[in-house]
Amino acid sequence: MDIKGIIANEQIGVTHEVKGWVRTFRSNRFIALNDGSTSKNLQIVVDFEQMDEALLRRITTGACISVKGDLVESQGTGQKVELIAQQIEILGDANPEEFPLQPKKHSLEFLREIAHLRPRTQTFGAVFRVRHAMQFAIHKYFNDNGFFQVHTPIVTGSDAEGAGEMFRVSTLDPTNPPRTEDGSVNWKEDFFGKETNLTVSGQLEGELFAMGLGKIYTFGPTFRAENSNTTRHLAEFWMIEPEVAFNDLFDNMELAEDCLKYTIRYAMEHCKDDLQLLADRLEQDEKQLPQDKRSMPLMEKLEFVANNDFVRCSYTEAIDILMNSNPNKKKKFKYIIEEWGADLQSEHERYLVEKHFGKPVILYDYPAKIKAFYMRLNDDGKTVRAMDILFPGIGEMVGGSQREERYDVLKKKIEEFGIEEESLWWYLETRKFGTCVHSGFGLGFERLISFVTGMSNIRDVIPFPRTPKNAEF
Repeated sequence: MDIKGIIANEQIGVTHEVKGWVRTFRSNRFIALNDGSTSKNLQIVVDFEQMDEALLRRITTGACISVKGDLVESQGTGQKVELIAQQIEILGDANPEEFPLQPKKHSLEFLREIAHLRPRTQTFGAVFRVRHAMQFAIHKYFNDNGFFQVHTPIVTGSDAEGAGEMFRVSTLDPTNPPRTEDGSVNWKEDFFGKETNLTVSGQLEGELFAMGLGKIYTFGPTFRAENSNTTRHLAEFWMIEPEVAFNDLFDNMELAEDCLKYTIRYAMEHCKDDLQLLADRLEQDEKQLPQDKRSMPLMEKLEFVANNDFVRCSYTEAIDILMNSNPNKKKKFKYIIEEWGADLQSEHERYLVEKHFGKPVILYDYPAKIKAFYMRLNDDGKTVRAMDILFPGIGEMVGGSQREERYDVLKKKIEEFGIEEESLWWYLETRKFGTCVHSGFGLGFERLISFVTGMSNIRDVIPFPRTPKNAEF
């Protein structure tokens, strides 16, 4: 039985054998043992007079041990049960002079440098157990609602966003690639016979399957070669992207809101101990900050999303609200809103959610010029059927749209965006054969985990972050 099961079942008088890593060893008597199954440690009580002294010297922080003993009611505070050790075996030593994770608080920056060891800390153990639970909740939600998962390609010859920030995939000799007569690289000689990249989205391929299976979702890695070293960006991250035939923009909003509420409630129900540990950590870290600089308490923030109806607000309404807001009039926004057509920043999104509406917000009908080519053009000719879902503390959580199903309009937009039509012939062709209204959205998994765990840096919610100049581990 793992430590989580032992603590939960409280089988007093039962002999257990447990294996795990030593967190602390106090007074040569009390070992705090953790096996990763829970944020809670199992207290091991050692009778040092009955244990070999050489063995006790090897029980250091980080050491891996096996303990056999009887479970008893704890005589101290902080735990209900403890294990009286009868037999201890050292499975793996940890030299205290070399082991970097000593029983003290370490900075998150330092722990990123030793990402191979940070899963052993309380904080990161909690984060990655929550990440697992959220991944399961995503699959459960879509499965229970009749969706089919589709594995879209990681290597692709198309750019779904039209942004061009992609990682090239090639087997050609980088120092001496084959060239055409005009001196350019001859991609026909490459492995796939054309220029290929790591995907930025599974959406376009997902749409093809929605046109046959009705309701599908993708959940896979995506890659952006964006040279951005911020707390919100990764070069490799995971995306959840449902696509649904016959759904219009407002159906899409309903689906996204329901999905987000379900997964957040799932975490609140199944990860109580880990979330409480993370909530306490966040509160402790922000104690020194002025009250107006502190973030919303973690559990309160999750309740805020789970128990509020999301407000629907058009982009045009939002611009009016922001232009007439005090922070805009008094020039307290870093980016002043001066006219319709502005691309909203995180500070604007958070103002709408946290100050103006006091609820999560779904903005829709954005200017066409600031959105992707595949979004359906409205009758006004200047806005598209796009939507963004805004959360407290983090801003945009979901981006989605009703897709442009009209062949002629989509063909024209591809031309306007400067995308080679040849690379998307298959995407265009779906608009010629049995086209229909359909919609979908993208949910960045790490963005969701950051929100649920209260971790302010997205590098701390993925096991091994990939960022500019960093591909360690």
